[in-house]
Amino acid sequence: CYTGNKWDATVCSDPDTCAKNCYVDGANYSGTYGVSTSGASLKLKFMQTDQYGTNVGSRLYLLDSSESKYEMLKLLNQEFTFDVDVTSISCGFNGALYLVDMDADGGSAKYPNNKAGAKYGTGYCDAQCPRDLKFIQGAANVQGWTGTTTNSGVGTWGSCCNEMDIWE
Repeated sequence: CYTGNKWDATVCSDPDTCAKNCYVDGANYSGTYGVSTSGASLKLKFMQTDQYGTNVGSRLYLLDSSESKYEMLKLLNQEFTFDVDVTSISCGFNGALYLVDMDADGGSAKYPNNKAGAKYGTGYCDAQCPRDLKFIQGAANVQGWTGTTTNSGVGTWGSCCNEMDIWE
């Protein structure tokens, strides 16, 4: 469905067809995005090179115990703590922790083409209305997609919602 920085036109002729064929495509989190875990620790590499190019940045989401919905944090009168090792963040890179107003199910109830849901990381949005998302509101962001030298690109659509920055 998507290799390197290109959509496969044989299965992605339009946004709806592509969504039906490709929503559950999976991801190689360690190889493509530089994400790994060890015990209770999570490590994110800001740059990860694989056979298709260099990926810059990664986004991760917390799932609830059902592993089919996002953990919806309700912080009113609650404490939220985290540790960040900033010694490995290179000059010019942005490290951030923020909360966004995503649907708990990743949008699968609202958008019938979205068969993947939160379990597969769908439904992301933020206040910058990112256009580098491959799937937005139940459809593939194939129209006007322009690949970049990294494992991404930008499409015509953006995905906007409220955001609260915790650390940046």
